[in-house]
Amino acid sequence: MTSTRSKRTACVSTTGSLEAGTPSKVAKIAAADFASKGEIKKKIQDKPNIAQLYETLEYGPAPESPSVAAAWLDDHGRNLGHFINGQWVKPEGRQKYDTHNPATGEKLATTVQGTLEDAEMAVVAARKAYESWSKLPGHVRARHMYSIARHVQKHARLLSVMESMDNGKPIRESRDCDIPLVARHFYHHAGWAQLMDTEMNGWSSIGVVAAIVPWNFPLMLLSWKICPALAMGNTVVLKPATYTRLTALLFAEICAEAGLPPGVFNVVTGNGAFGSLLATHADVDKVGFTGSTQVGQTLRKATAGTGKKLSLELGGKSPVVVYNSADLDSTVEGVVNAIYFNQGQVCSAGSRLIVQESVADRLVAKIKERMTHLRVGDSLDKGIDIGAIVDPTQRKTIDQYVQQAKKEGAQVYQACASMPSHGCFYPPTLITKVQPVSTCVQEEIFGPVLTVLTFRTPKEAIALANNTPFGLAASVWTENINLALETAISIKAGACWVNCHNVFDAAAGFGGYRESGFGRDGGKEGLYEYVKPKWQSRARPKVDDEKVKSFGQNVAPRPLNPDEKQALVYPVAMEIDGMKTPSIDRTVKMYIGGSQKRPDATYCRPVISPSGKVIGQVSEGNRKDIREAVEAAHKAAPGWGKRAAHNRAQIVYYIAENLELRHDEVAQRIADMCDRPLEDCKKEVDLAIQRLFYWGAYADKYGGQVQETTLYGCTVRIHEPVGVIGMACPDEYPLLGFVSLFAPAVVRGNTIVIVPSEQHPLSATDLYQVFDTSDLPGGVVNIVTGSRDHLTKYLTEHQDVEAMWYFGSAEGSKFVEMASVDNVKRTWVNYGILRDWTDPVQGQGEEFLYYATEVKNVWLPMGEIFAN
Repeated sequence: MTSTRSKRTACVSTTGSLEAGTPSKVAKIAAADFASKGEIKKKIQDKPNIAQLYETLEYGPAPESPSVAAAWLDDHGRNLGHFINGQWVKPEGRQKYDTHNPATGEKLATTVQGTLEDAEMAVVAARKAYESWSKLPGHVRARHMYSIARHVQKHARLLSVMESMDNGKPIRESRDCDIPLVARHFYHHAGWAQLMDTEMNGWSSIGVVAAIVPWNFPLMLLSWKICPALAMGNTVVLKPATYTRLTALLFAEICAEAGLPPGVFNVVTGNGAFGSLLATHADVDKVGFTGSTQVGQTLRKATAGTGKKLSLELGGKSPVVVYNSADLDSTVEGVVNAIYFNQGQVCSAGSRLIVQESVADRLVAKIKERMTHLRVGDSLDKGIDIGAIVDPTQRKTIDQYVQQAKKEGAQVYQACASMPSHGCFYPPTLITKVQPVSTCVQEEIFGPVLTVLTFRTPKEAIALANNTPFGLAASVWTENINLALETAISIKAGACWVNCHNVFDAAAGFGGYRESGFGRDGGKEGLYEYVKPKWQSRARPKVDDEKVKSFGQNVAPRPLNPDEKQALVYPVAMEIDGMKTPSIDRTVKMYIGGSQKRPDATYCRPVISPSGKVIGQVSEGNRKDIREAVEAAHKAAPGWGKRAAHNRAQIVYYIAENLELRHDEVAQRIADMCDRPLEDCKKEVDLAIQRLFYWGAYADKYGGQVQETTLYGCTVRIHEPVGVIGMACPDEYPLLGFVSLFAPAVVRGNTIVIVPSEQHPLSATDLYQVFDTSDLPGGVVNIVTGSRDHLTKYLTEHQDVEAMWYFGSAEGSKFVEMASVDNVKRTWVNYGILRDWTDPVQGQGEEFLYYATEVKNVWLPMGEIFAN
């Protein structure tokens, strides 16, 4: 054991406008201790004796040899190309990029900056391989994935060392967390490949997947994308992050060694713009992206209207909620893992400590003390806690946020046991005296920076936790299991850990709500991101971009021209005393908050049958009507979402019962509007009633399940409501299409704002009284009539609408996907392709449940009796 203090220095810094120059007692003690050790150090020679080591209690280096990684790089001349179709490809005339070790600055290798031609080459190879790979029996794909898992384990040390050299993370994290999880994902998804025919019946592969992964977990996140993709029969073109390309290329070579057929998995390297080229390639069918919210928004816009499936795992600002009933000593270790794991460069990093006021001072003091013992150092040193920041530009960004916090009046405390004098390192940082609106509290810093807020009541804690545009992860710390579960359910995040943080496993999906993206990586829930319904072909819509630009523009209806045959709005309905008498004027209002409401602008539109007969008039909704409807939906959401599933089922059954009472009347209305045979319309009403019963049955049968993860405890998958969903209904089958969309959303606890068929809206308005007499709470279903596209525009642009379902034109579908970018809302569009709503395969089923729910995984460790 030798001293390393000559290369490292201890760091303790307490700054900020409120406490500058007056460090806390803990900081004073720590500073004095370091000063004392500094004096002792002067007495120690280059080779200290045992007695001197007992005086300093310093850690000596425990380096992991880089020789195996260096040898692999040397085997390739430290000049790497793409890996396409099972072989190395080094195209001529390409720009180069030098990869460096962030801990030492050492140049590791030179890689290629890809071009459109390179992306084309990789996609062509993947498409060719897809033709055979997708047709393989699941058992054969399972064997291939099992082989990859075995080879990952055989090369685990090489992969670990390369990952730490390339990324800067501590070797013990690469060795003990990242690489084992990679192997675990391949083993787990080999099982899903084996079981696809039974467990994913009704679904099929998509095609060629473009996977784009970030630099914080280069290899682990790679496996999260390619495992479900390959298991479900897709092929993959991977684009690793600019900073961290080496382990992806190494892994591709390992896959070839494991016998994976050429073209099934390809790796191409390049900058961010190259990633966009790959994602927008016409022959890419699915894009899976993990990275920043800003880049995710760019990809959403770039792929809008193309028919590509998209999943986004984006940024986060995860809360760590600590109650006064928590074990504070255990909480301290949990907080350290939550924020300082991987240098805080984790999308789920617990960067917002929200602690109950009565224990806040004690907990902060303990954290500060713990920080003084954290060792920052070389990534290959097995004795360090925090490694290097991935790149100087990222380190600069982190420091800018910290300096901004000081300017805003916060107190910044930085401390560690050791800090290298060279390399891209940043000390663990704690920021107190902040406000919920402080920049460092609201923005994702992506570094080892923890902010502290306090609360008094659980409701306040939940409000603070949800006071963010993100919704990726959270943790709750308390010995009170009732309090823990209620808090975990109340926080809007895709993963909630109880008395732990940053726990991952292949059997439980990971992904977020709101601006943290949509889709899941891992678990059965993650498989749906890489499949499509068997009946469905890949949509390749032809979009008129000029129509997209003018989408939603609308001119209010005018009086009917007396020279046209529709002039008589209401035809003669009866004779009274031998005199022809028109029916009494009735213009249907909108249905908002459980009441019939007049439109804001008082306009109305005629409902005209294909033969030109005026059937009636409905209100013409506008932006203000949408705003009022969304407010009503949000008001109803908390109560409806918390209702017992059985109660929601009973209400849907009641709706079916009351619809049956008006069966013939509703069928006649459809016949009048659509000029269809009455018997055909009666069948549509029958199907609508059947569909209500179908979804009523699902109200209490899709709540989730217990996940079989490696956690010693219980991991529970919960299917939560998405929230407020906007819907625009198709014109075909005006009643059945309406019921098929609103029913699955409502039974799963969502509230909705729905635009019925523009041409045939009266089938929906006939349901007002059905809803009123079926105990449906006001605001659960809000109906706004009018121009479908005009109302869709405002629904999609509304920041408090969590999802948008649109069944209209190809241009409308593109607009919805483009406009969803602002708050990263989930979308479901038809790209202008009609579906047969009478067919149970197309008009109901698991696809609807997928879009009507968000998956949350709650992790509950245990260990009171058999802790070890």
